[in-house]
Amino acid sequence: MKIILAQGNPGTEYEKTRHNVGFLVLDAYAGKHELSFLTKTKFDAEIAEQGNGENKVLLVKPTTYYNETGKSARALADFYKVEATDILVIHDDLALPFGTLRTREKGSDAGNNGIKSLNAHIGENYARIRIGTHNELADTIGQHDFVLSKFTADESEKLTSDIFSKTHELIDNFIQSNHQNTSHSL
Repeated sequence: MKIILAQGNPGTEYEKTRHNVGFLVLDAYAGKHELSFLTKTKFDAEIAEQGNGENKVLLVKPTTYYNETGKSARALADFYKVEATDILVIHDDLALPFGTLRTREKGSDAGNNGIKSLNAHIGENYARIRIGTHNELADTIGQHDFVLSKFTADESEKLTSDIFSKTHELIDNFIQSNHQNTSHSL
């Protein structure tokens, strides 16, 4: 069993923001596979399921808000008896230029509060897809305002034309136990 968990914030006011790029990727992935998300309050998440038994994959969008996603991950890992190594987290990364995708098998939080929460609840040994969101606007407004800002029209186009498809390929690699440390600039 694999868990694909996206970082993001629930609520319409956060839709299409940089902090929610993980949710955007997972929504597109679920749509591609004709899967629907259902609210599961005992896991503090919206979950879409694919497959069954050992081949089951859960697509997870925590409803705990970005900085508390570890709570949802811990509840899921405990209930399904899943090791951290079978969890893939998709999140934005302010330190990477927009269009950069970086995968890692484990690691520190690098100042990301959502990752701090995950590390506190499930440890550091889970896989990640980091999606770069940095652009010149990040240097002129505060970090908090920047991560909650919407993508530009050009960035939105690049998300749907390039970033989603490459990220979906990386998700499939993880599901097939073929996750490696990589870096892609799209």
